[in-house]
Amino acid sequence: MIVKRFFWLVLCLLSLATVPIKVLAQDRGFTLSAPDEITQTGFLDYLLPRFALKHGVRVTQVDGGADAVIGDAGVAVFQAGDRVWHLADTGAEGPALFASWLLSDIGKRTIEGFRIDGTPVFTAVTEQAVQTTRSYDGDPVAGEDLSLVHCGRCHVVNHANRMKGMGQTPSFAVMRSFSDWQDRFASFYVLNPHPSFTQVKGITQPFSAGLPPAIVPVEMTQGDLESIIAYVATVKPADLGAALQNQ
Repeated sequence: MIVKRFFWLVLCLLSLATVPIKVLAQDRGFTLSAPDEITQTGFLDYLLPRFALKHGVRVTQVDGGADAVIGDAGVAVFQAGDRVWHLADTGAEGPALFASWLLSDIGKRTIEGFRIDGTPVFTAVTEQAVQTTRSYDGDPVAGEDLSLVHCGRCHVVNHANRMKGMGQTPSFAVMRSFSDWQDRFASFYVLNPHPSFTQVKGITQPFSAGLPPAIVPVEMTQGDLESIIAYVATVKPADLGAALQNQ
C-alpha cells in the first residue's frame, strides 16, 4: 500500500512539473496566413512542423486575421528567385521566435532543404535582395484621398486635416520619420488597435458576429493600401531633432 501511494505521489508531481512547459508552449502559439502561391507548394506543411519540433510552438494556418502574415511587409525571411517574402507580425513572442528561427543558420538550411521533384523552391534571403524589394506601385494621388478618408479620423495626414487628428496618435509626417515606416503602414491592420475595426479585403477575417466593431469599420482593398503607401512615400518626414545623448 505504501509503495502504491508513493508511486501515485511521484506521478502527480511529474504531471504538475510539466504544466508550466505546456502552458508556455500554448502561450507562444500563434496563427499564420500566407498567399496561395506559397501554401499550394506544400512549403508550410514542410516548414512549420520542423519549427514546432525545435521550439515546441504550435503554428496554425488560417486564411486571414492572423497573428503573423507572410507577404510584402515586415522582416525579409526567404525568397523565391527575385521575389523576397516578408513576415509581418503583432510583436508577440511566438511570431518573433519564428522570424528569428527563419533567419538562423538552421532555419536557412531548412528553407533551402525544401524541394519539389528535387529542385529547390525557396532560398535564404540575401541582403542585396532585401535592399531592392521596396517599390510603390500604388497611385499616390488616390492614396492621399484614401488616407484622409480612412486614416484621417485618428491621424493627422497633412494640412487638410491638421486640426482633426487624435492627440495620442502620431501624424503621418512623424511616422514617416521612423526607419521602419514601410513595414508599419504595410502591416498596420495587424497592429493594435486596428484589428478590432479594420477589414482589408482578401486578407483579414470578417468580424465575429458576437463581437462587432465599436466604431465605423475601416474597409479597404489591398490596392487601396498600396496607394496609401505610395502616398506616404511622398510625405516629408518630420524633423524630430537629434537623438538625446547621455553624458
